[in-house]
Amino acid sequence: MIKQNERLLNIVLLLTDILIIIVSLLISAYLRFFTTMFGPIGGHLSLELYVIFLYLVILPVYLILYFSFGLYKTYRNHKNIFSEASQIIKANIIAFIIIIAVLFIINQPNFSRILILLMVFFTTIFGILERSIVRKKLIDLRKQGKNLKHILIVGDNEMAYNFNRKINENSYLGYSIYGFLGREERVGLEIDGVPIVGAFKDLDALLAKHTFDRVILAIPLKYYKHLNELVTSCENAGIKAEIIPAYTEYFPAKPSVDMIEDIPIINIRYVPLDDPFNNAIKKLEDITVAIIAIIITSPIMLITAIAVKLSSPGPIIFKQERIGYKQNKFNMYKFRSMRVQDPDDEKSGWTTKDDPRKTRVGNFIRKTSIDELPQFFNVLKGEMSVVGPRPERPYFVNQFKKDIPKYMVKHQVRPGLTGWAQVHGCRGNTSIKKRIKYDIEYVENWHLGLDIGIMIKTILKHNPNAY
Repeated sequence: MIKQNERLLNIVLLLTDILIIIVSLLISAYLRFFTTMFGPIGGHLSLELYVIFLYLVILPVYLILYFSFGLYKTYRNHKNIFSEASQIIKANIIAFIIIIAVLFIINQPNFSRILILLMVFFTTIFGILERSIVRKKLIDLRKQGKNLKHILIVGDNEMAYNFNRKINENSYLGYSIYGFLGREERVGLEIDGVPIVGAFKDLDALLAKHTFDRVILAIPLKYYKHLNELVTSCENAGIKAEIIPAYTEYFPAKPSVDMIEDIPIINIRYVPLDDPFNNAIKKLEDITVAIIAIIITSPIMLITAIAVKLSSPGPIIFKQERIGYKQNKFNMYKFRSMRVQDPDDEKSGWTTKDDPRKTRVGNFIRKTSIDELPQFFNVLKGEMSVVGPRPERPYFVNQFKKDIPKYMVKHQVRPGLTGWAQVHGCRGNTSIKKRIKYDIEYVENWHLGLDIGIMIKTILKHNPNAY
């Protein structure tokens, strides 16, 4: 029944996507050819030709890409729309490129490129809205105990209990735990409200008597000698066995698997920005935001440069060596906010709240973060990103990597002007361990929406620890 409902949902999504694409084309055609919003109306190809192109090229391209990007999956393990929205954006960008390429190949210079761009914009907006409504409705149904999948957990240990707790704490997932299989002497006991319904030897009987959607094997390493028997029992009953590895303590939030020939290799650190497409989107975001920011803030930077020069002797721009992407060293730019000091002192000295080295102008530009504006040029050089973990000096990196577990993970992405840690108040004299916790969250969970949210929060939120 569940599988039938999910197939029905996929059909509904498919038909809705087709409708959205058609409506988006019609809206785009109206805006382009029946209004002057995007230039003079003038002569244009007939609407019939656009409709023919829609059915022969646009719809097939979109639907193939949507299937390829997994947009017809149930996504029980996603709480929000952000991950699906990013897939829609990726698919639509590629669709635009393919459609433009097709027009070039068939030599159609009179086909409106503005119309195609508008259509991609509308399909993106409507597609994200459609998926948001559908996913919200599914989550509400699952919280009400409908559209549930039933799970049997083979395991009687903390790993199995923790999995059960995660399922119970997140009702949006739509799973119901039937029970545990465990040690014979513990049969009948309840763990967090879920009974131990039998011993390991009862697996075949239970699978014959009940229909489970998933069987989860959560057994300690010492019982792995029985793993093949358990998997065989599941397969004989026509159910795929799924394993929670006994070494999950070493895994990140989202482990990924690579294949070398037929050998699977588990990556214990999932970094979305390792994906070439994500990386390209990130670079485009950085260049766009940096250029716009430099243009908008150029009057502020000019005034600041004059004020710094007049306030005390020394250079306007302060350059300091930092550790960046893949542990490469680079010079980070700032407006000089302190009196010129010995270079050796700069390497290991922290800035304090009432630091006597700060000039009057320096005190103001540090509190308002104006001193950071030259780092947009670091972004254009490719040494930094607009959003990312803050870079640190080599002296402190060498200290922290010895004392703080996973400190060096932050260097798997480019450092940023602002970041997930900074919008949570982790700046200045705050816990390094707490900063790294947020930095790792960012590294493992990057998406375009997260960057946009961080930039908005950075603009709106004053950080009391900035000094």
